[in-house]
Amino acid sequence: MTELTAAEVSERARAFLAAVSVAPDVLELRPGYRVLVMVAEGLKPGLPDEISDELLARAETRARITLDGRAPEDVPQVTGWRAAYRAFGAKPQRTRLSVEALLRRLDAGLPRIDRLTDAYNAVSIANLVPVGGEDLDQYQGPARLVRAAGDEDFDTVAHGEPAAGHPKPGEVIWRDDAGVTCRQWNWRQCTRTRMTPATTNAVFIIDGLAALGCNGLTGAGNDLASSLIRLSPQAAIASRLIAADQPRTNRRTQTC
Repeated sequence: MTELTAAEVSERARAFLAAVSVAPDVLELRPGYRVLVMVAEGLKPGLPDEISDELLARAETRARITLDGRAPEDVPQVTGWRAAYRAFGAKPQRTRLSVEALLRRLDAGLPRIDRLTDAYNAVSIANLVPVGGEDLDQYQGPARLVRAAGDEDFDTVAHGEPAAGHPKPGEVIWRDDAGVTCRQWNWRQCTRTRMTPATTNAVFIIDGLAALGCNGLTGAGNDLASSLIRLSPQAAIASRLIAADQPRTNRRTQTC
């Protein structure tokens, strides 16, 4: 195993990573659920460039080869998530998980947003896995995956204007102390913690179900770490895998 970077993340970032949690009633919905949470500090943000465009272009080619003419909803990695959405009352045809929404835009080509967002979108479509990236400095308390009570605040944009909303009771949400950071497991992120071209410290969440396979989540994490280091050679990265059958651990991101 070779370390991707010698840089160490801050104590604050390590504390955040250690405090991330998944509620037992979420695991009851999908006992095979696993999540890889990654923190990265010292990132170089900005508008799309040659490197981020190359990462996304290669991922688009890889995704098209993997789909091989199939519709996204016919791929096992997407089918499993559709079933997970139905388990807590969501309608996946109307609120599509993030990776399915991206895959449906392959024919036209994915939009280039900013170099960090493009990097994690590339990992998502290449590995057929939902990936979210957010500004770590905007978090208030740790990230927690829970079933919603229904009164949590969710700030978003509607018709181009700031808007406020709430999840449905029982909905699976990521949240912090201030409110919902992502609705319906991995459908839509809030405005407050979203990544921008000014983000230098980030948290990435990679969700995995059984169809991803034993090594799929680790592979996606290694792809993401490699891409971030290519974009920001001086970045410090650490990650943590959370699963029902695995003890609570922290580790520095590594690759074979």
